[in-house]
Amino acid sequence: MSDPLLSVDDLKVQFNTDTGVVKAVDGISFDVHRGETVCIVGESGSGKSVTAESITRLIPQPPGKIAGGSIEFDGMELTDMPTKELLDLRGERIAHVFQNPQGALNPVYTIGHQIAETLHLHRDVSKKEGRNRAIDLLDRVGIPDATKRVDEYPHEFSGGMKQRAVIAMALAADPDLLIADEPTTALDVSIQAQILDLLRDLQEEFDMSVIFVTHDLGVVAEIADRVVVMYAGKVMERGDVFDLFEDPGHPYTRALLNCRPGQAGDRTVIEGSLPSAMNPPDGCRFNPRCSHAVEECRTGEQPPMYERQSADQAVSCVHYGDGFDPAVIHEDGETGTVATDGGVEQ
Repeated sequence: MSDPLLSVDDLKVQFNTDTGVVKAVDGISFDVHRGETVCIVGESGSGKSVTAESITRLIPQPPGKIAGGSIEFDGMELTDMPTKELLDLRGERIAHVFQNPQGALNPVYTIGHQIAETLHLHRDVSKKEGRNRAIDLLDRVGIPDATKRVDEYPHEFSGGMKQRAVIAMALAADPDLLIADEPTTALDVSIQAQILDLLRDLQEEFDMSVIFVTHDLGVVAEIADRVVVMYAGKVMERGDVFDLFEDPGHPYTRALLNCRPGQAGDRTVIEGSLPSAMNPPDGCRFNPRCSHAVEECRTGEQPPMYERQSADQAVSCVHYGDGFDPAVIHEDGETGTVATDGGVEQ
C-alpha cells in the first residue's frame, strides 16, 4: 500500500483544568490512506472528537494542548506547523463537518455567501465565480432549486438542508481529507441515510479521504473501510471493517457490537462507566469493566497493539501476548454484521 495521506503517531492531547490535567487523548496511532474512509468509534467521552479536532489544531489552546506525538499530512508535520500555514491548509486541503450545522452557519449571511467565502479565502475567484460555484455545490449536495436557495439564510433551511449546506461549504475548495464529526446524529433516520449516501457519492466524485467520527456502529458498517476503536483516550483495536465486525478482537469491541439494537440474541449493556481521564486505571483502561480481565490487565501500561495473524487487525489486549490464549475472548461466538452492496450480511 502507498504511503498514508494522514499518519497520527502516539498523539497525546491534554486539557489543564482547575482540578487537574485531563488526558483526553493518550498516545493513539492510526493512518488514513488516499480515498478511504476511516471511522473512529467509541462511547461518548472516549476522545473521538478531541482526536478529530486536534488534527488541524482546532482544540482551544489553552486550556488544551498537544502534549506529544506526531500528526503528518502528506509529508507535512502539523503539530508544529506555523499558524499561517495551518490556516491555509484548513478548508483547502483538510475540511471539517461538525455535528451541529446550525452552529457552523452564520445566521446573518446567506448560504451562498458562506460557501463562496471559503473560495475567496483559498482561491483567486471573482464574486460571480464564487456564486456560481456555490450554486453548483448546493445542486451537487441535493438542494432543490439551488439558484434560488443560494440567496436564502440558514433559518430558511431545514435541519437536513443545513447539514447539506455545511457539506457544500466543506467541499468548496476540493479538500483531500474530510473530517466529519458525528454529522448525522441530530438528524432523523431517513435524513441520516440520505446524508450517508451523499457522502459516499461525493467521496467517489472528489476522490477524498474521510475520517468519520461516530458512536453508531450501524453507520460504521455502512461506510467504513477501516475502523479505529477508542476507549478512555486509548486505541483498543483497529483494522479492516469486515474483519472487525466478523471477528472483533478486543473485549471492548465485542461489547460495543453486542450493545447494538437488533442483535440475534439478547442485547447486552456494558456495566460500569468510563474511567476518569485525570486518574485512569493502571493497565488496560477497559479492565474494570472487562469480564476477561486477569491480573496482568490491571498493572503497568496499556497493552501494546498486537497484530492478529488471521486478520487485518491490531488489538491492545494482554490475551494476544506471549503465554496467553486469545481464544477466551472469542468463546462467545459470532458477533457482528456488516453492510455490503447487497445489504446487510450476517
